[in-house]
Amino acid sequence: MNALADKLKKNSSIKETALLRKSKIFGHKDMITTQVPMINVALSGDPDGGMTSGITVLAGPSKHFKTLFALLLGAAYLKKYEDGVILLYDSEFGSPLKYFDGLGIDTERVIHSPMTDIEELKSDIMIQLKGLNRGDHVCIIIDSVGNLASKKEVEDALEEKVVVDMTRAKAMKSLFRMITPHLTIKDLPLIAINHTYVELKQYGKTIVSGGTGITYSADNIWIIGRQQDKDGKDDLAGYNFVINIEKSRFVKEKAKIPITVSFDAGINRWSGLLDNALEANLLTKVMPKKYSKVDENGEIGEEIYKEDDIISDGPFWTDMLENTTLKSFLIEKYTLGGADMLMQDDTEEIENETE
Repeated sequence: MNALADKLKKNSSIKETALLRKSKIFGHKDMITTQVPMINVALSGDPDGGMTSGITVLAGPSKHFKTLFALLLGAAYLKKYEDGVILLYDSEFGSPLKYFDGLGIDTERVIHSPMTDIEELKSDIMIQLKGLNRGDHVCIIIDSVGNLASKKEVEDALEEKVVVDMTRAKAMKSLFRMITPHLTIKDLPLIAINHTYVELKQYGKTIVSGGTGITYSADNIWIIGRQQDKDGKDDLAGYNFVINIEKSRFVKEKAKIPITVSFDAGINRWSGLLDNALEANLLTKVMPKKYSKVDENGEIGEEIYKEDDIISDGPFWTDMLENTTLKSFLIEKYTLGGADMLMQDDTEEIENETE
């Protein structure tokens, strides 16, 4: 080690101080892989990737299954760690028990903390984070930050004051400013459910509520949209959701990830893979709703697959991800590039020619 670097390390009062490449904090993040490849892509750009420590914000209008997606991530965390626990801060009380049961979440491993205002959340979550160490396996879910009042807002209502609350955005910013470093240092994931609103303009942009504090602190921000999924009788069978990547450390921003949820079967584990396989020219449509595989030489196979059969066919998609270029296609399509951060130019060549 460089003598000066060694001196700085020894003189530091911060116990985690280390050389960057040997740091236990920098670059060493736990990866929680879900059972849904395209959810993993939305989190990390890799179908075998997943959720890391830090803040993931799931934003969208009401009835967009944000809680279901949050619990899907929590279920993956509990599956990886036998000693794992979900700490659920709840202000909406809209999580059906069937979500927990359907995702295989043991409710004996879920700590439910009801809350009424931002200040109550801030105080309790800081006490909890202070008491945790790196290596403690806790996944924090807040449902939701978008529906939390500030303490002043409540007090004004009790005093029958009709005034605009100017403190809420500051309180929210303070909350996320305080918790962010603890989550990273202790390698803990936090999933925050939030609301959105549309700017009052002709072509209004969808905005994540809560002010800039959430946006600055979050590692991932999803804005979830949806379309109705109807069966042949025009009855509503579920929804086709689109995860719009508003912010990510790993995924190209503005990327769109399709996820299908049916009322009968829940989240389709293999959502989004058919469209990407077609785009990658690994499958081709030979008849309406019927497909054939395309080999590496561009030759179309003889076997024909019905769309209804393959959209939920686990072995089919496992084989596609393991034995074709589908995985590398997804990584290249969705992951932020790793090119040099300083654009190279031909200055040196010009100088040599001048000489």
